[in-house]
Amino acid sequence: MKLYPINAGNFKLDGGAMFGVVPKSLWQRSNPADANNMIDLTARCLLIEDGNRLILIDNGMGDKQSSKFFGYYYPWGNDSLENSLKQQGFQADDVTDVFLTHLHFDHCGGSITWNSDKTGYQTAFKNAHFWSNKNHWQWATQPNKREKASFLKENILPIEESGQLKFTNLPKTDLLKNSALGFDIFFANGHTEKQMIPIINYNGKTICFMADLLPTVGHLPLPYVMGYDTRPLLTLDEKEKFLNLAANNNYYLFLEHDAHNEIITVQHTEKGVRLKHIYKTNEIFN
Repeated sequence: MKLYPINAGNFKLDGGAMFGVVPKSLWQRSNPADANNMIDLTARCLLIEDGNRLILIDNGMGDKQSSKFFGYYYPWGNDSLENSLKQQGFQADDVTDVFLTHLHFDHCGGSITWNSDKTGYQTAFKNAHFWSNKNHWQWATQPNKREKASFLKENILPIEESGQLKFTNLPKTDLLKNSALGFDIFFANGHTEKQMIPIINYNGKTICFMADLLPTVGHLPLPYVMGYDTRPLLTLDEKEKFLNLAANNNYYLFLEHDAHNEIITVQHTEKGVRLKHIYKTNEIFN
């Protein structure tokens, strides 16, 4: 097995929205804001090469939305999904599976592109299965008013129409062992219904793709929960459970949205689970 970080692009979001009820005087210590109160974020995806399978976990916002749409998210830097795949020696047609932790636009927008004459949509990975789960798919295609703006139908419905959609099994508790994709999946319901957190055994290490359960290093303290979470009290419980496991077992936490910190480990302290060490992906993916 080989692992590759794939940067699908950088953007900014309002720091207050990213940290909910936590005062700016606290969260800006780890995530400094610009003059517009926006903080640096990224869409750091993960590519798994395992035998004949090439599995891409999440794929960023994509590039098919309008300039007005992207204007709300302040894109910065030169990274893109296509270029990042090329840098690792791959192209979209090589991907056999696209695993979507959840269907918010900044995680699945790269799944779908315009067709050649921009009259309709097509999948960006024509040879891949796209993986979600039945509960989350229903949640996203029949969205509540709070999340409706994050579930864009043009990112979601063409996947089903293509015939490439697959569903993972659902666990009896919160952990699905040995899934069809070759890794375990932790299911979390605080951010959105049945978000999936991949847990990958790699060269004797446990790599956890944290998605929106832990967006950045700054979100390590339990009360630091995003304003975007639909069930923040549940996120508190899920974070506590997962971070205790991570500290007890020296998990390596791959951060999808932290623009400046790629992989971390955590440890128990008097203040709770806190940062132990920060790694570059090339230090772990050797």
